[in-house]
Amino acid sequence: MSLSLPLEARPADPALEGIIKLAILAVGGQGGGVLTNWIEGLARSQGYHCQATSVAGVAQRTGATIYYMEMAPGDVAAPVFSLAPSAGDVDIIIAAEMMEAGRAIIRGFVTPDRTTLIASTHRMLAVSEKTVPGDGMASSEEVKAAAELAAQKLVLADMDTAALKVGSVISASLFGALAGSGALPFERAAFEEAIRAGGKGVEASLRAFAAGYDLAKNGEEPKVEAARPARQEIVRPAGPDMAQKAWASLEAKVAALPEPVREMARAGLQKVVDFQDTDYGAEYLGRLESLVSRDSEEKDYELSREAAKYIANAMAYDDVIRVADLKTRSQRFDRIETEMQVKDGKLMHLTDYLHPRAEEIVGLLPEKMGRKMENDPVWMNRIDRWFNRGRRIRTDSLRGFAMLYFLGGLRGWRRKTLRHRMEQDHLESWLKMVSGYLPDRYAMAVETLRCRRLIKGYSDTHARGLSKFDKVLAGARMVENRDDGPDWVARLREAALKDEKGTDLDGALKTVESFV
Repeated sequence: MSLSLPLEARPADPALEGIIKLAILAVGGQGGGVLTNWIEGLARSQGYHCQATSVAGVAQRTGATIYYMEMAPGDVAAPVFSLAPSAGDVDIIIAAEMMEAGRAIIRGFVTPDRTTLIASTHRMLAVSEKTVPGDGMASSEEVKAAAELAAQKLVLADMDTAALKVGSVISASLFGALAGSGALPFERAAFEEAIRAGGKGVEASLRAFAAGYDLAKNGEEPKVEAARPARQEIVRPAGPDMAQKAWASLEAKVAALPEPVREMARAGLQKVVDFQDTDYGAEYLGRLESLVSRDSEEKDYELSREAAKYIANAMAYDDVIRVADLKTRSQRFDRIETEMQVKDGKLMHLTDYLHPRAEEIVGLLPEKMGRKMENDPVWMNRIDRWFNRGRRIRTDSLRGFAMLYFLGGLRGWRRKTLRHRMEQDHLESWLKMVSGYLPDRYAMAVETLRCRRLIKGYSDTHARGLSKFDKVLAGARMVENRDDGPDWVARLREAALKDEKGTDLDGALKTVESFV
């Protein structure tokens, strides 16, 4: 997000003296409408004329809405109110998320001669941030720096966390911050009475109000650096004796690895065994050990540490079986219930949206049959017509849960599928390329391992990442004999992470082709 300071505020119109102009920029689900109703009720209870409007925004982060209100003392005869905020003409801005504060600054609503800006510092990522393959997060620090220059008075704090800690929602803590800011000429008791008048969730809202009020008065709570937790061994999983013995054998192999590699190897082993079984875990360690044997303490085992991470990620790929398994785990339901604050005997309806492509369905078939269908356009079109459409499955119902639970239980079948054979072939080709750089081109081997970061996700996301991965490796082969080859591989990888479509990567590859 690129920010610039607003234009000079327009001179005050004497005819508008006494009118207070307030805008709320909120994301869907944050209670912007409730906050607006509280403020409107507060103003009317204090004898003020008041008008509130709202303008819905585009569907980013479940919809961003601008709520706008103007209020004037009761002794102002027949005031005429505006329906929407204007640049340089807003007294109070309440932003329910950090990038909403940035949006208010960009639109010129925040001016240094008059505006009090109240904003929560937490983030709700926009779609544009989520779709970037790498780190697409906009800079909160840039918004903070612009806010410090743009606002007359600034109140910044994590209002979302403050509300969650007391079992409420951000609208209540923002209302408290508004009271604590002193931007409105009303006593604290009047604010609290407006919450009571709402009649719903009063006690929790009052607790969050108090938290927001204190943050506005006293500033952000001091951040105490948490002590680093001690490294822990992987907890021994439950299971039959034979599986326990197999697991103990794998743990012993991890313990025999060089010390710098063990922590990542343990995490990788746990991920791979959780994905499939202990036999698959043994394959993981076998691949890792072949690279460890060619590594050295002199290099601090950098290659082996990267291999421990990325080989595990490559082996634990996302397929239909994996997705179904994760969606039916009890930990997922517990997490969602906690996030949605399901309590007091309330029921939760959970609907999952699935959109399998023909490739995912064919990938579940036995290798021979799957390859035959994959190479037959008639069959692929037929399967695509049957399956390639969105499905909403109620996983809180017996039927929906049972369907996904059955798919998630097909681990034993996975090794026979076309998708597994394709993933194994791709994995072996990648590791063969890495091994080919050893021992003379150690840095090239490390950077080639790190390129696996490009492949993640499921369905179309996985296909795009795989395409970029293959392009970067093709570029690596073009520069593999150059002294700066590892640097170019790193640049190609970073270019691939910058945008979803791969435009930057294509440009970087053309640069490489120009001098090779």
